[in-house]
Amino acid sequence: MKAIIKLEDVWKIYELGDVKVEALRGLNLEVYQGEFLTVFGKSGSGKSTSLNMIGALDIPTKGRIFLDGKNISKLDESDLAQLRGKKIGFVFQTFNLIPSLTALENVMLPMMFQDINRDERINRARKLLEDVQLEHRINHKPNELSGGERQRVAIARALANDPEVVLADEPTGNLDSKTGEEIMNLFKGLHKKFKKTIIMVTHDLGLTKYSERTYILKDGKVIKTVKGAITKEMIT
Repeated sequence: MKAIIKLEDVWKIYELGDVKVEALRGLNLEVYQGEFLTVFGKSGSGKSTSLNMIGALDIPTKGRIFLDGKNISKLDESDLAQLRGKKIGFVFQTFNLIPSLTALENVMLPMMFQDINRDERINRARKLLEDVQLEHRINHKPNELSGGERQRVAIARALANDPEVVLADEPTGNLDSKTGEEIMNLFKGLHKKFKKTIIMVTHDLGLTKYSERTYILKDGKVIKTVKGAITKEMIT
């Protein structure tokens, strides 16, 4: 199976005055093409920093990161931004929708930066909103949508540029349990339909049942890899 993303001995050290904080301490992981993977960790485990590395939002202090076989560890921000725009779609806990734009316009927005013409942007955004069962809400702005509907818009937006990888950061963190379950079932359905590589970063033990494989992080490195759901006993 092909590894689409690979982290090799990745360290991230933040310097806060005279204090050095080792957020990642030799992180090694592989993400295979087309899989649904979870990176699980408690607060302080390094999962947020690992998300930044996996999603090309930051570069490591040392170590190597490969995307499609290309070492991206030393790229500057402009190159990383181009890479993110084409290869990675993001779904955030806080949705990060533009309040002044409709659902349709929010989904269209990432396509503008890839020079896609307006007619294609509209058609593709409409189709994606249908895929997440929001065709009846396309002209509504975020403040007119429920939390679950906002997350559906965010998922559609993440798919706008047909990325190879979708990265979900605590995707149910601001949702009630019923809506959270609906969103996770939507992710599973879209994963099956579009064959995308999905990486979910979470501290919620219950979400690991939706993925095919889980990396458990502690103190900035992987302590265990588990197929399917994990239990409390595995992380103590």
